[in-house]
Amino acid sequence: MILTNVETVPGKQIVEHMGIVQGSTVRAKHLGRDFMASLKNLVGGELKGYTELLQDSREEAMQRMSEQASQMGANAVVNIRFATSSVAQGAAELFVYGTAVRVE
Repeated sequence: MILTNVETVPGKQIVEHMGIVQGSTVRAKHLGRDFMASLKNLVGGELKGYTELLQDSREEAMQRMSEQASQMGANAVVNIRFATSSVAQGAAELFVYGTAVRVE
């Protein structure tokens, strides 16, 4: 599966448009990460626990989107975009969407 955030796949031609595909995941904060983040806020620096949480969330959402595209018969997803939203206090959704296509 080719995944790209541009409207085409360089060197390939879009021969079929399948439609919009999406994937999402909702994650809650982790008490241990919150504690470490509050300590890190005192001295500054990267909040590695949250960085890992976001990376895992992006990967899971992308995998779900890819599976949906594959089920539609696509071999690529173009124009991929990410969005986040707060679902509840301490929980957020990471949403990814794009256009499923078949390229040759």
